[in-house]
Amino acid sequence: MQKIYGMGRWKLLLTLLTLLSTALAHGQGASASSRLERVLASHTLRVCIWPDYYGITYRNPKTQALVGIDIDLAQQLAHDLGPQMQVEFVDSSFAKLIDDITQDRCDIAMFAIGITPQRAEKLRFTQPHLRSDIFAIASKTNHHIRDWADIDRPGVVVAVAKGTYHEPVMREKLKYATLIAPETPFAREQEVESGRADVFMTDFPYSQRMLATSDWARIIAPPTTYHLTSYAYAMQKGDERWYQRMERFVSDIKHDGRLMSAARRHKLEPIVVRD
Repeated sequence: MQKIYGMGRWKLLLTLLTLLSTALAHGQGASASSRLERVLASHTLRVCIWPDYYGITYRNPKTQALVGIDIDLAQQLAHDLGPQMQVEFVDSSFAKLIDDITQDRCDIAMFAIGITPQRAEKLRFTQPHLRSDIFAIASKTNHHIRDWADIDRPGVVVAVAKGTYHEPVMREKLKYATLIAPETPFAREQEVESGRADVFMTDFPYSQRMLATSDWARIIAPPTTYHLTSYAYAMQKGDERWYQRMERFVSDIKHDGRLMSAARRHKLEPIVVRD
């Protein structure tokens, strides 16, 4: 009897272990596809944005309203995910982007994020929907910088915003000018406006902000292609189902005209990726 009881207890233990293993396997499978399920179940899509990105995800300082191509397209994504879906915009920045995504503060980052090798190591990107070259912003009173050829010269100070893709690009490109990387875009603007820096480097959307909001700034465009960067949406790695759903959305808006329509509203047609 004691032997039979011992065998019964052993079988019970094996059964419990089997059930536990099955539960863990099921949990891992659910975790792999949980983001799409969670978004659909909660009817809430959390979207990381940078609220100072003019034309992309810009918070109007007077009205506090969010406007821009990726604000419009985030709403379109919510519409595609379901009639009851709501968008919750989460303030982020290029410096905080990786942490905000990997720490699960948002489901997807939608603020024209430049695809760089450093970011691609940590994040997964959709196919690009925008592509921009680099532009320089100088003060109208700066008579040393007349065109692009004047930038990379000894004694010239070039500013970039820390954490943006312009920082590693310009560190590689510049041979003679001095590069500085203030913590915020506003700091780099102040460096140029004050005369402490000669130019700051930015992209097409932000250059349009400078034209629209600053009377002291002038844009210097490269004479030929300088460094094109593709922009896309970013998310955590490891969730194939969520990634495929986001890929389908980007393909859909390219083919049904919603991407170009949003680009026209915000004067970004020149940088739309059509293929």
